[in-house]
Amino acid sequence: MEQRIDIVTKGGNALKALYGIGGYLMKSSVDKHLQDLLSYRVAQINNCAYCMDMHSKDLRAHGETEQRIFVLSGWRETPFYTNKERAALAYTEAVTANHVPDEIFDETSKHFSEQEVIDLTLAITSVNTWTKINHAFRPIVGSYQIGQWG
Repeated sequence: MEQRIDIVTKGGNALKALYGIGGYLMKSSVDKHLQDLLSYRVAQINNCAYCMDMHSKDLRAHGETEQRIFVLSGWRETPFYTNKERAALAYTEAVTANHVPDEIFDETSKHFSEQEVIDLTLAITSVNTWTKINHAFRPIVGSYQIGQWG
């Protein structure tokens, strides 16, 4: 597919708010590696090839195993993820689907503080926003370089 608009160079002020969220999340107590794992899962759910490329590269650069990346969409059926990661993945899927049942919220709250649940939610919703932007403007898949966005 061909890129429609280079949102990075032409987005200017429109993207400042999203960059601000990213800056905030870099300072969050929610582990950056976990945020990348959740971002990759959102990208899978939303079929965003640019985001899948980006987050898989970042995950590998930070030591994630290929096995865990390759089977992430089937995380429930594997022994490769911790209970905390499982809670975060279930929460990610629920938020992305716009329906968070009490049992998923309660399980997430067992592993994360209230502030961390807020930060997880912000991380999940911001990636969902980026996937929508990428579907609209079609950035060049494969062009992302590790660490390019922070």
